[in-house]
Amino acid sequence: MMKIWATWGIAASILTVIGSNPAMAADKVNFMNGWLPGGDYGVPYYAVQKGFFAAEGLDVTVMPSRGSSDVLTKIGTGVADVGLAGLAALLQAKAESDLPVEALAAIYPEQPDSIFTTEGSGIKTLKDLEGKKVATATFTSSNVVWPLLLEKNGIDQSKITLQKVDPSALPAMLATGQVAATINWTTAAPGFDVALKDANKKLVMIRWTDYGFEGYGLSLVASDKMIKERPDVLHKVVKVYLKTLVLANKDPEGVAAALKAMVPEIDMKVAEAQFRSTIPLVDNATTRAEGIGTITGKRLAATWEWTAKSQNISMDKIKPESAIDRSFMPK
Repeated sequence: MMKIWATWGIAASILTVIGSNPAMAADKVNFMNGWLPGGDYGVPYYAVQKGFFAAEGLDVTVMPSRGSSDVLTKIGTGVADVGLAGLAALLQAKAESDLPVEALAAIYPEQPDSIFTTEGSGIKTLKDLEGKKVATATFTSSNVVWPLLLEKNGIDQSKITLQKVDPSALPAMLATGQVAATINWTTAAPGFDVALKDANKKLVMIRWTDYGFEGYGLSLVASDKMIKERPDVLHKVVKVYLKTLVLANKDPEGVAAALKAMVPEIDMKVAEAQFRSTIPLVDNATTRAEGIGTITGKRLAATWEWTAKSQNISMDKIKPESAIDRSFMPK
């Protein structure tokens, strides 16, 4: 594993309870994942099953979602305390409604968004989407920057039929030809591979980063209420989550097993492949240069520029820094 992980001095023994009082009740935390249960969102399940949260006196309930906007709404209204969401979706929500949610740490410092299509579809570039039907999850953060991605690449948005659906429907819609393409994060590919194989089709991915999309992707977020009223608990959640990332990246099979233990209907092979697909989004040149969890001003500004211009929001509507609480980031 790369050098940056070593700086954490990680070992499972770090997460053991030291001087704890077994009579004390654990602090309950509702953690909302950024998507449906899958290996790409396996880290909190791994932390629960390995006892890492419990070792810090935390009783964590992992909750699924339908995407970033769903997560932000649930956290903002108190249904959940902390969770995972795309930073672009948070910036949009802060600009439009001053949502009482802040980003605490970057999980994916690079963007995972992509187009999924199939071999033989005739779609090899973004421009080829014109005249086609594309499906996307209703609440995914990808929808925030989609208009600007097309504009920057000279693509007429009006020539693409965009259909918003429940995320669980996307693999079948692509496999059965109901749509020519879907909008997904690269981490969803293993699940699509299974659905497409049954239909004798092969997945093709067109990554948005190849078309100029930059900035932060998945981030750890929490409600203002949680930050204000339970900062000590939140510090523990962030510490455990970031350290678990290190351990999980060394144990993809264990992540799949942890998910399977809590969500029995999961296919372990698919879950393992899904988790492996997240490793390059976490372990990369950006984290080597900036550090795990860090949000830099330059990359934050780029994320806000994409968000604001996509949604026709004035750049001075908010200061992007207002959506960040740096007190929880690694020192």
